Amino acid sequence: MQRLDAEIQRCIGEDPELGRKVEILTSIPGIGRITAWALMAGMDELGRCSGKQAAMLAGLAPIANDSGARTDRRSIRAGRPAPRRALYMAALSARRYNPALTCFAKNLEAAGKPPKVILVAVMRKLLVLANCLLAQDRLWTPNPP
Repeated sequence: MQRLDAEIQRCIGEDPELGRKVEILTSIPGIGRITAWALMAGMDELGRCSGKQAAMLAGLAPIANDSGARTDRRSIRAGRPAPRRALYMAALSARRYNPALTCFAKNLEAAGKPPKVILVAVMRKLLVLANCLLAQDRLWTPNPP
């Protein structure tokens, strides 16, 4: 495992563009190097697509389950499982240590949303934030300029 980590870090160190992506992604509270690597490997389009497209690619966009007059709960499905799995653990951390996402989660909790729905919403916010920062080529700041 350590050899694999060293090889990944060597490859990223040789490419300034990849190094910058890791720097941007890890600047977001909640996203560590493993999550950044998983996002970079699993979603090459990140930073070059819209937030909605990124959410659909990762399988984090709620999809309607309606037919005729029946409206059922929305669910997430399809998409790429590796980035979604990586974002799950990152969302647990971000919900606790990212001030903006903590506030977002508390507002959803106050609205009566179930815990899993809140966690998926935080995952999507993290992904959209990462996509936006990569597109703008800037680091995360608590209060954007």
